[in-house]
Amino acid sequence: MTEPLFAPGRKTVVGMAHLPPLPGAPGYDADGAVEALIDWARADVAALQSGGIDAIMFGNEADRPYELAAPPEGLAAFAAVIAAVKPDLTVPFGVNYLWDPVASVSLTVATGARFVREIMTGVYAADMGLWEPAGAAAVRLRDRCGRADLKLLFNINAEFATSLDTRPTPVRAASAVFSSLADVVCVSGPMTGQGVDMTELAAVKQAVGDVPVLANTGVTTETVPEILRHADGCVVGTHLKRDGVTWNPVDRDRVARFMAAVDGAR
Repeated sequence: MTEPLFAPGRKTVVGMAHLPPLPGAPGYDADGAVEALIDWARADVAALQSGGIDAIMFGNEADRPYELAAPPEGLAAFAAVIAAVKPDLTVPFGVNYLWDPVASVSLTVATGARFVREIMTGVYAADMGLWEPAGAAAVRLRDRCGRADLKLLFNINAEFATSLDTRPTPVRAASAVFSSLADVVCVSGPMTGQGVDMTELAAVKQAVGDVPVLANTGVTTETVPEILRHADGCVVGTHLKRDGVTWNPVDRDRVARFMAAVDGAR
C-alpha cells in the first residue's frame, strides 16, 4: 500500500466506513460492546473493497450529538476497532474523529493511517456552539510524531455550521493551503449526504492550483462524472449505504455500480 494518494492527475475515491455509536455516545450498544463495532466495521470494509474502492476512511458519524473534543472512551474504542480490522485492509485507509483534529491525528499515529480529514481552520457558528478548531496543534502534532508522510485533508466549509469568516470559499481554501499547510482541500455541502455546489467546487480548484481538491459530501453515481471533471476525487458515504441511508451498512452492489461510473469518467 505504498502507491501515492491524492497525486496530481489521480482521481481518488475514498469510501466511508461509518462506525456505530462509540462508548459514551447515545445509542452505543453496551451489550455488543467493542466486538459489535469491530464486526460492523469488518463487514463495511469487505463491501467497500469488493466493490473496488480506492481508499477507506473510518469515521464516527453516528456519535450524535457531536462534540468538539473527543472523549477518551470513544477515542480508545475507535483505535481498538481499527487495530482489529487493519489486517483485512487491502487499500490505504484514513481516519476522521468528528470534530477534533488533534484526536484525529492521534488516531493516525496509533493506527498507521495514511490520511486524516477534519475541519482545521476558521471559526463557525454551529450546532455544537462556537467552533474554533485546533488545526495548528494537529499539524504540529503530525510532525512531532514523525508523520510528515501523513496527508491532511482540510474540510474547508464545515457541515452543520456557518463560517464567521466572510471571505469566499475559494479564498479561504487558498489561504488554508498557504498558511496552514493543507495537503488536500475538501469541499462540502451543508450536511452529510447533501451535494456540493459545482460552481464552488470548480472555483476552489482554480484557486488552489496543483493542490488536490475532493468533493466531500453528497456524491452519487449520477453526479460523479461531472464532479470528477472539476475535482481530483471525492469522498462518498451515504450513497454507498443500503437504501442510501447514512446509518445503514455499506451495500457492495452500490459500491460496484458507483465505481463503474468512476472508471468510465477517469
